Amino acid sequence: MLALDTQTDAMATHPAASQEPPADALAPLLQDIRARRREFGRQQFISTDVIEGFKAAGVYRALVPRALGGEQRSPRFFCELIERIAAADGSAGWVASFGMGVTYLASLPPDTLRAIYADTPDVVFAGGIFPPQPAKAVAGGYEVSGRWSFSSGCLGATVVGVGIVAEGADAQPLPRMAVLPRASASVQPNWDVIGLAGTGSHDLVVDKVVVPEEWTFVRGSRSQFDAPIFRYPSLSLATQVLSVVSLGIARAAIEELKGLATGRVSVTGAPRTADRPQVQMEIARCEAQLRSARAFFYEAMDEVWELLLRGETPGVEAVSALRLSATFATRTGAEVTRSIQMQAGMTGIYQDCPLSTQVQDSLVITQHAFMGDITYQNAGAVLFGLKPLPGYL
Repeated sequence: MLALDTQTDAMATHPAASQEPPADALAPLLQDIRARRREFGRQQFISTDVIEGFKAAGVYRALVPRALGGEQRSPRFFCELIERIAAADGSAGWVASFGMGVTYLASLPPDTLRAIYADTPDVVFAGGIFPPQPAKAVAGGYEVSGRWSFSSGCLGATVVGVGIVAEGADAQPLPRMAVLPRASASVQPNWDVIGLAGTGSHDLVVDKVVVPEEWTFVRGSRSQFDAPIFRYPSLSLATQVLSVVSLGIARAAIEELKGLATGRVSVTGAPRTADRPQVQMEIARCEAQLRSARAFFYEAMDEVWELLLRGETPGVEAVSALRLSATFATRTGAEVTRSIQMQAGMTGIYQDCPLSTQVQDSLVITQHAFMGDITYQNAGAVLFGLKPLPGYL
C-alpha cells in the first residue's frame, strides 16, 4: 500500500465532529442557488458559475487527501456539506455530490491518480457506467466507443468515466471504468424527467478514443493508497453521498411549510395552517421521522470512520449498516417531503412553490439503483448471517 499523508484534521479524527464552511464562503452561494432553482430545471443543468462556486467553497477538494492537494475531510463533513446544498436545491446538491471524483477514481494506478490531480484538487467528475460497452484491445490501451446514460453533471465535468468490458481482461462481477478528459466525449442532451431535472444527467458518447490501460480500473476494487478515505467502503460512500440529498430536501420542505403555515390566512375563513391540529401533528411526526433517519445515517457512518482511523477493518455488519441507513434515509426523506406538501394544500402544487420541485426531486432519488428494495433484501441476509448479493458491500 502507498501511504498518503496520515495526519487528519479535527473533523477526521473526531467522527461526530462537524463544522460548516465559513458562512461567507457558502451562504451567498446557497442564497443564489435558491433564487435560481427554476433556471436549473429549465435548462437541465447546473450553470457553470455555480460549479465554480462549488470549487471555491471546497466541495470537490473536501475528500481529496492532502498528498493530492486536497483538504482531507471526513465523510460526515462532506455529507453534511451536500445536505446543506441540497436544502437549497436538490439538483445542485446532487451535482455537487456526484462531481466529487477522488473516491470514484481511487482504484486507478497511483501515477494516474496523481496525474489527474496534478494541476488542481478541484477535479469535477461525471460518470456514465451503464450499459458497459465492449472495448477492443489496441496498441496503447483500449479503443472505447459507445453511449452511456445517467451522467449527472457531465456538462460541468473536467474528467469523465465510462463503463467498459475490456477485451482480454479477467472477468469481473463489477464493470471496469475507463477514464478520459471531458473533451474526449460528447454530450447528447436527453434528460427529460419529472425530478432532479437540473442535474443534467445526459448521455455521454465516445467514438474510438484510445484509453491507456492504466487509465482504467474495476469499479469498487481496492485502492493502492493507504488513506482512511480510500479504505472506506467505496460502494457505500457512493450511495451515501447521493442519499444525503434526500435528507437535505426533506429538511428544506419542513422549513418551507413552517414559513407558509404561519403567514397564510385561508380564504374560506378557516384557521391558519399552523393553527390546525392535524398539521401540527403531521409536522411533528415528520420532524421525528427525519431526525431518526438522519441519526441512523450518520451513526453508521461515524462507526465505520472511527474504525478506519484506528486502523481497523469494518465488519460485514457495519458496512451493511451503511447501505441500509442510506436507503432508509432516502425513503424517509421522500415520505416526509410528500407529507409536508400535502399539509400545504393547493399552495404546494404551483411551480413557484419549492415544495412541488422538492417532492419530484425526492421521488427520483428513491428510483436510483443504489437505494432500491434489493438493499433491504441484502441487509436482511446479512442480519441472518447469510451472504448478500454481489455488488452490495
